[in-house]
Amino acid sequence: MPRLSILLAVSCAAVVAGSAFAGGHGGNPAVKARKAHMQLYAFNLGTLGAMAKGEIEYDAGAASAAANNLAAVASLNQMAYWVPGTSSDDLPDESRALPAIWEEGSKAGEIGASFAEAAAALAAVAGDGKDAMAGAMGAVGKGCGDCHKAYRAPNN
Repeated sequence: MPRLSILLAVSCAAVVAGSAFAGGHGGNPAVKARKAHMQLYAFNLGTLGAMAKGEIEYDAGAASAAANNLAAVASLNQMAYWVPGTSSDDLPDESRALPAIWEEGSKAGEIGASFAEAAAALAAVAGDGKDAMAGAMGAVGKGCGDCHKAYRAPNN
């Protein structure tokens, strides 16, 4: 019987902890997930951009790792955190996603797919030298810019 009591206590603690996480402590879980996703993009792009600009020395291994990470993150299914009701109009203190993302005719999905293709292309050449890496970064940057210009509210 003590094992059952311990199991029940652990199960209850897990439910309470899960409810606390999803219940608004620290914001909407979908918004938090997409912000984390974007932070992973920014972190890896920061490494690649610094190498491309000559701010840090080009390192084929580090460039490949950052580009592979970028491609992996871009390939994740993001549908669970791009949900209606989480726009900048709905959650002005949390979200910069414009409502246009969810409107009929939105190109956000197409832009995301193009970005994922560009990230994969960058990953394929990032270890082949600074020039090859820098050349492939243009399409990645275009994907970022296209989405942010159309679907991200300015930073207040």
